[in-house]
Amino acid sequence: MKITEEFNNPSNISIEQDLQPFINDISITLSKRQSLLLNHININTKWKQHGITIAGGNGKGNQLNQLNSPEGIYVDDDHQTLYIADHSNHRIVEWKYGAQNGQVVAGGNGKGNQSDQLNYPRDMIVDKKNDSLIICDKGNSRVVRWSRQNGTNGETIIPDIDCCRLRMDKNGDLYVSDWKKNEVRRWKQGERKGITVAGGNGEGNHLNQFDWLTYIFVDEDRSVYVSDYHNPRVMKWMDGAKEGIVVAGGNGFGNSLTQLSRPYGVLVDHLGNVYVADSSNHRIMRWCEGSCEGSVVVGGNGKGEQSNQLNYPTGLSFDAQGNLYVVDCLNDRIQKFDIDLN
Repeated sequence: MKITEEFNNPSNISIEQDLQPFINDISITLSKRQSLLLNHININTKWKQHGITIAGGNGKGNQLNQLNSPEGIYVDDDHQTLYIADHSNHRIVEWKYGAQNGQVVAGGNGKGNQSDQLNYPRDMIVDKKNDSLIICDKGNSRVVRWSRQNGTNGETIIPDIDCCRLRMDKNGDLYVSDWKKNEVRRWKQGERKGITVAGGNGEGNHLNQFDWLTYIFVDEDRSVYVSDYHNPRVMKWMDGAKEGIVVAGGNGFGNSLTQLSRPYGVLVDHLGNVYVADSSNHRIMRWCEGSCEGSVVVGGNGKGEQSNQLNYPTGLSFDAQGNLYVVDCLNDRIQKFDIDLN
């Protein structure tokens, strides 16, 4: 159809007044496509059980087609790009969809504490407003900002913090987990001192404590979800709360559906369902809101490198279509599990 051809080549489109209802329909269609994730992810959503390797998977190494114990991941749908915290190569790698190789966009100059170096980076996010990467440079106990426009050096924006993971909320406020202080702090843009929004009550297993917190997620209501590694559970701290509630695990280490073993990456969908990388069980779990047990989303077929297996998964992300991306850390690869629309 000519309309389809014109729509696929927007430079050819011109709008006339009597076409306005048609254009409104297109706008509604585009809006629906953009909210595809919200429409399609629910408690019955399934993902194909065999993942596709979209980055790494060529053995452990420092070549541009390799990764070395990757941890964090950020999916930038706008640019069809993945950003990967290539932890033991001390670099952040940008990997375009479909590419055979990545490109170093931060670090990659050996392990060190100079402004052009990183030291075991754990996580990063894209600050689209400032067109930059914000990186958790764990080994240097700092958070750095790195321009996406051919940046060759980072700028330290938070020094002297034992940072582990990062998130940004809809207001542009930055959340950082501190694994030594067992707390999450929030910085408003331009602030020099953040405030504690979760934990900060020492190491422990009470509802107001963590024992080596790792990944965090911030939802639309600014509730903070925290993977509490040694307690094996995921905690939810509502904005302003003095203690959290257990939303996954909390029943000791184990591999039953009521248990987790060293939880890492955590995501939450619009219904409040929690997705967690159950790293030592080599599986991704979903815990529906209010449920006492989870279900296996992908993995759970033993430790391995087959397409339906994982080996110590860490980071998690969805793209706009609801496909699931898993950092398969000890297989040195990123796996994509397509949403199963059937």
